[in-house]
Amino acid sequence: MTNKKRHWLWNFLIVVTLLLVIVAFIAHYKNWISIENNRFQILSGIYYKELNFSDINNVELVDKIPQLERINGFSVKEIEKGVFKDSIYNTEVYIYVDKLSQQKIKVTYKDSLLLFFNLSDSTETQKIYGLFSKKVDSLSKLKN
Repeated sequence: MTNKKRHWLWNFLIVVTLLLVIVAFIAHYKNWISIENNRFQILSGIYYKELNFSDINNVELVDKIPQLERINGFSVKEIEKGVFKDSIYNTEVYIYVDKLSQQKIKVTYKDSLLLFFNLSDSTETQKIYGLFSKKVDSLSKLKN
């Protein structure tokens, strides 16, 4: 019997593939949120959105996401992420939902564009909603 040695290249490719899968899982398993001064950033894997609070028209909590056509994205159990198309207004809608059964924050910005998001922890979602409401209210008072 001859001993077959596995080529080093295959070992390297297996390790690199496993590392890429782990990194992709970590990047997508939750929404990464950053709030600085007058700017809000949300990152979930390859999906990224940045908003200025001055561009936001309305913020509200909703129980359901409307029926939309998926442009790209994915759904796994209670996770829904991606870019969708609103066929009524013909605009893109960004969805970053970690838990579909919980309330979502609906952000209307630049008059008709929509962003839906929440976190897996409902109390954190409530805190962010409170922060958004305060920022939007204070900016609307400054405009008037």
